[in-house]
Amino acid sequence: MASDCRPIWIIVFPGFELLDMSGPLCALNLATTINPSAYEAGVFSVHGGSVVSCSGVPIETIKALPGKHLDTLLIAGGPVNRALEADPDTVTLIKNLAPRARRVASVCTGAFLLAAAGLLDRRVATTHWRYAAELQRRYPKVRVNVDRIFARDGNVWTSAGITSGIDLTLALIEDDFGIDIAKAVAREMVVYHRRSGGQSQFSTILELEPPSDRVRDALKFARDHLHEELSVERMAEAARISVRQFARLFLKETGDTPARVIERLRAEVALPRVQDSIEPIEMIARHVGFKDKERMRRAFLKIYGQPPSALRRATTGRSSLAYRSN
Repeated sequence: MASDCRPIWIIVFPGFELLDMSGPLCALNLATTINPSAYEAGVFSVHGGSVVSCSGVPIETIKALPGKHLDTLLIAGGPVNRALEADPDTVTLIKNLAPRARRVASVCTGAFLLAAAGLLDRRVATTHWRYAAELQRRYPKVRVNVDRIFARDGNVWTSAGITSGIDLTLALIEDDFGIDIAKAVAREMVVYHRRSGGQSQFSTILELEPPSDRVRDALKFARDHLHEELSVERMAEAARISVRQFARLFLKETGDTPARVIERLRAEVALPRVQDSIEPIEMIARHVGFKDKERMRRAFLKIYGQPPSALRRATTGRSSLAYRSN
């Protein structure tokens, strides 16, 4: 391996999530196969030796020595009971290593370890949507943005749930070596190059099952009345609690606000109609509860990274190509 490779240390701890480590490591190793002078990636821990993941698979790690030079420090996450309690030795290690790194990153609940080390204070950060509210509660100085697959604030990068660590790593590779190398890695991994960091965690949020009947009832009411005006007051009424109680409970159980979840619900319902029909976009916008096509356009840009018209053109283009190939 070339001596000028960028050292990337992936930090794990007992009970870490295996894919949080293996997804980024695979992408980094593929980048180095394509460009031999790219990275020298390794898996490190406080004490070195075997560290057992939450799935029971042991991984051999290197003892992290703070005096060593490193380019990027990448923190894996793990089950919430492990990451939220932030192993003190690992947090201390992160504090010692971070000043020596050009940039610091985390996957999923690894953001809790960065926050415990004080590295997310007054920075925009994201994590898995289910734990975003808890991250904000525990570390109020962090500017948590649940509405992202990954976020970058200066030299600190954070990503959402598990597989979004691959999106983040592709973004790191693109930042270092350009879009062509990142695309080549994505092709080898058979993944998208790459989902926009600003794309919402919508697919998971819309599958959420909040613990309380009240929030579930409010979400069912919203799904059934998307074409209508859906104020917080109406949803609180469906949940049979006060507006103040509802807003607090909804954020606690979903990690997001009613307005943003409703926007995603509307966008999800609108998407297949945009892609699979010739129905005017303005009419679709009205039918799903967006008052006009401009509001739907803004929502699509935020959630899908493209306006409705572009998504429709892309679908039409793919259909035409498939027809010609037959």
